Amino acid sequence: MTNPFSSLHRRLASTLFYPSAAASALAVGLLLARSLMLGELADSFLVWNLFLAWIPYIMAFWAESVMLGSPRFRWHVLIPGGLWLLFLPNAPYIMTDFVHLEGFDFTWWYDIGLLLAFAWAGCLLGVSSLYMMQRMVRKRMGAALSWAFMLACCGLSGLGIYFGRFLRWNSWDVLFSPRGLAHDLRHVLGDTAHYPQMIGVSGLFACFLALGVITLAAVRRA
Repeated sequence: MTNPFSSLHRRLASTLFYPSAAASALAVGLLLARSLMLGELADSFLVWNLFLAWIPYIMAFWAESVMLGSPRFRWHVLIPGGLWLLFLPNAPYIMTDFVHLEGFDFTWWYDIGLLLAFAWAGCLLGVSSLYMMQRMVRKRMGAALSWAFMLACCGLSGLGIYFGRFLRWNSWDVLFSPRGLAHDLRHVLGDTAHYPQMIGVSGLFACFLALGVITLAAVRRA
């Protein structure tokens, strides 16, 4: 009889849960230590951004659990799968928080390390969640389509980061403010002056995310 805890441990280990949790704990610990030294809880938005970065990981893990369960209910994967894609940009988005570095009021080397810790945790969560989703696609549709799926998701995630950082839209605005989001999308796509920044930012983060997945896949198969 299969030990459910052993099975869960193997799944968590294969999807970077433990290093992601350790990186998140380090980031939050550094922020708390900094707050103690400053005498106030400052820059708590980093914790919120890290929480948002965990959502795509949780959704991908949920989706994979659905696919491993009863075939009768596998259509339920659409719920976590949709939420995963919606929140995926939040994971690598933490890398853009370096724009706040100038406004931080502590020792510069500590602040850089703090932001690096949060960015690293976000990257791990984004890469591992995308790896899980790609793994599911590969099992059912083959390797070629799984890589096409991965690259398409990276591109959409990069575009989401651009909209989040420069146009200040959130993932949930797709559901709660679709008209405003669509208006900004038409405006950006209709004005070629936005193209260099949009393509540059979106492409840069899409490449980071894709490279992370490729690296994880290579390590897992070594």
